[in-house]
Amino acid sequence: MKRIKYFYNTHTLRFEKLITPFRVKLLRIFGFIAASVFTAFIIVVIAFEYIDSPKEKFLKDENAALKGDYNLLNAKLDQLQKQMAELQTRDNEVYRAIFEAEPVPDSARVVEMEKAKEVQYVQTLGESELVRTLTSQLNTLSARLAYQAKSYTEIDDMLKNKEKLLAGIPAIQPVANKDLRRIASGFGHRIDPVYKVTKFHAGLDFTAPQGTPIYATADGTVRVSGFSDGGYGNHVRIDHGYGYETVYGHMVRVKARYGQSVKRGEVIGWVGNTGKSTGPHCHYEVRKNGNPVDPVYYFYNDLTPEQFDRLLKLAAAGNQSLD
Repeated sequence: MKRIKYFYNTHTLRFEKLITPFRVKLLRIFGFIAASVFTAFIIVVIAFEYIDSPKEKFLKDENAALKGDYNLLNAKLDQLQKQMAELQTRDNEVYRAIFEAEPVPDSARVVEMEKAKEVQYVQTLGESELVRTLTSQLNTLSARLAYQAKSYTEIDDMLKNKEKLLAGIPAIQPVANKDLRRIASGFGHRIDPVYKVTKFHAGLDFTAPQGTPIYATADGTVRVSGFSDGGYGNHVRIDHGYGYETVYGHMVRVKARYGQSVKRGEVIGWVGNTGKSTGPHCHYEVRKNGNPVDPVYYFYNDLTPEQFDRLLKLAAAGNQSLD
């Protein structure tokens, strides 16, 4: 039941019924609505400021996870880039320089300009895109590291081959010759001691007393060991690999045996006068890819520049050979 309100009218000296005008009612309703809306607005502002919605909380958690992933990827990227830079420097400036190999071109890896563009592009990305881009960069960097590893494998093969090559190149004289007086005949056209005509002499003749040790001038495998009717007498032929062979002729006795592996400086026989020979000496040949070459250029391990110059002059003398 609606309550009826009365008020005392001083003019009429009576209690009269209180009637609220419509305008006042309308103002009261409007004031109530306005107060409610304002209060609701304040509550919403406070709620959004201090209380996260489920979706917002999920997004914040996801953002925090992305930041963590980004930091991990960025740290890994920095570490890999430092390793890559060090490997590239060592590859081009140290290892390949040692073996006189061509440096790996920058285009085979990533040029600095492209890396700068990548950095500028990454700086404009959002965090989600940033993680994906960093992942792509890491994949590219991993590919570069794989390429670098392949380069090091090639260098390792170069190293192994270089060691074998250096050991397999003739580099010393076949007999002791410190005073350089034992070269009796050089490489080239010389007077044959038997037929007295000019013939091609394919090696050097080292005079020495019979029984003087003859040394292998490089590492290799003995391919011929024994007597030859072709004029070498007791002789040894050694295959050094990489196209190099050496021949040692006119031995009084052969020590090296067929198939034997020999090292540079190892005694393979002794000076003699067997075969087509006019006196005790060692006939020494160096062959490259089956063709005879001047042995005088393969004594760099045991001669000074002055001795080598003197040896060149002795070997160039156009005298008679001993075989």
